[in-house]
Amino acid sequence: MNVLKCLLLLFFLAGNLWARPNVLFIGVDDLRDWVGHLSGHPNAKTPNIDRLAKRGVSFTRAYCSAPLCNPSRISLLTGVAPSKSGVYGNGEKLRQKLPDAVTLMQHFRASGYSVRGAGKIFHGTSAYDMDSWDIFFKSPGSKKHRVKRDSSLPKSAWVPWGALACSDDEMLDGINAKWIITELKKPQEKPFFLAYGLTKPHLTWSVPQKYFDLHPLEGIKLPPTKKGDLDDLPAFGEKLAREVYDPSGERDFAVKPNGDHVNVIANNQWLKGIQAYLATISFADAQIGRVLDALDRSGHAGNTIVVLWGDHGWHLGEKEHWRKHALWDVSTRTPLVFSAPHGVAKGKLCQRPVSLIDIYPTLLDLCGLPELKGLDGQSLKLLLENPDRQWERPVVITYGLNNHAIQTERWRYIRYRDGGEELYDHERDPNEWTNLASISKYSLQKSKLSKWLPVKKLVN
Repeated sequence: MNVLKCLLLLFFLAGNLWARPNVLFIGVDDLRDWVGHLSGHPNAKTPNIDRLAKRGVSFTRAYCSAPLCNPSRISLLTGVAPSKSGVYGNGEKLRQKLPDAVTLMQHFRASGYSVRGAGKIFHGTSAYDMDSWDIFFKSPGSKKHRVKRDSSLPKSAWVPWGALACSDDEMLDGINAKWIITELKKPQEKPFFLAYGLTKPHLTWSVPQKYFDLHPLEGIKLPPTKKGDLDDLPAFGEKLAREVYDPSGERDFAVKPNGDHVNVIANNQWLKGIQAYLATISFADAQIGRVLDALDRSGHAGNTIVVLWGDHGWHLGEKEHWRKHALWDVSTRTPLVFSAPHGVAKGKLCQRPVSLIDIYPTLLDLCGLPELKGLDGQSLKLLLENPDRQWERPVVITYGLNNHAIQTERWRYIRYRDGGEELYDHERDPNEWTNLASISKYSLQKSKLSKWLPVKKLVN
């Protein structure tokens, strides 16, 4: 009788394990809100990300924890905010800063999932944190494809973009997509957590010619800008727009006279830069489409949660700034989409501000896995069920020691380590052109928002 009970218990546990949904986890590097369904740019063409959004809930105001690859990803994958971990720059190592952290993938492994991945999920050497993976595909890499530089440009011109004469499968993201597709074709002995990390649209914006052809130069639109936009910024904010800040604390600003924007304008490259970024997004979207098609063919789509996220935003001339490396809306906002067979609304946009650090607890909630103490995020399950419900919790964004932004539905408040402040009313000023921080009638609003600032640390 005892043997029979044991067999019944094992049968029950196995059945319960298989009742848990699979997870397809897609990370996209440097992807801002320039995707079709978010209307971030009129020239954006992302049919595959858009069709995923139709299957679930897309957050219109999802924000990173830090506008830089390593701190954003480590906070997302450990659930520990940068202000607590001390991971501010791209040089810090996961296990040096957080030796005992249980990553999202570790938690799924411990819960009986087969956890596999390829591409850029962590940043740098942390990618091979083998406690996090059953299998991690070490791509042989793609061969270097030369971009023909415009011979009319001076050597000083900043032009890290251009079309390539190669196929998708010769690109790193294409190689990794093929591996993910192969994994989806295999028989699955356990529920799976399958992570696909794309390196594009990170620089360089060099992808096959056909993606540039999708975005003819004559139709490209410039983003909205305002002359003199930097005039009302505190000194630290103005430096972020024009120079390169090292958030790790090893050095302060690297002098870059006048910044990338002046260089781009002087060399008549603004439209070409935007074209190249849009083309690279379309390339990334095509690889995502290949993986989604493979999921649909695999027979597992009916029991698979898909979550797609970017690690932060990207400026292309707004605030006279290029790249990320800042605490404004453009550099910190990114797509976030959840699709699931059950418990997630279909084809809905959620306007509530949420953080990428919320992904960890949300996936545990959706998959019915044990809660983990110490996570700084909050499950978004209630918003996924009802995207219009009230949500009072603001987003906290950190860039380096004691530089933070607080984002609510209406307001963005920035305070730098030297005391400089910015305050924007997104209801009236979505482009953040008018800094209200020095106007006395907004003192109470600043006081309310400042209560959400992390406790100040004296050392890095």
